[in-house]
Amino acid sequence: MASHASYEDSKKAVWKGLGLLAAVTLAEVFLSLMKAAEWAEGMGWLFIIASLAIIILSIYKAYFIIYEFMHMAYEVRGLAMTVLLPMILLVWAVIAFFYEGDAWKGNRETVNERNRMEIKAEPASESPVGTLTPEGDLTNG
Repeated sequence: MASHASYEDSKKAVWKGLGLLAAVTLAEVFLSLMKAAEWAEGMGWLFIIASLAIIILSIYKAYFIIYEFMHMAYEVRGLAMTVLLPMILLVWAVIAFFYEGDAWKGNRETVNERNRMEIKAEPASESPVGTLTPEGDLTNG
């Protein structure tokens, strides 16, 4: 039978988890503010590194919340996978929607660009009006 932690141990674990989540959140906020700073505008590499760090920290926070606060670390593997696999599909769907939205935006810009184009109409030439006979003669009429 599994041993249960005492109340004090459980309380200490919760505070440790909350402290970890707070530290990771503060790091994410700091990186976001650093990325948006005026002095960082010319540094494209800083933007990429900060973005990757924010993504990694967010994934770690999601992992920690699912495994500790949802108690998936203490469940059988099958039950944990029934929660994790739909989450992976949800992430895939969000990425797919962003790509689809970007494609629609590109198509819309192309259509708007073509709608703004002006086509010069050339004046009609002064050609005679009538009908052609089978011999090729023009008759007015």
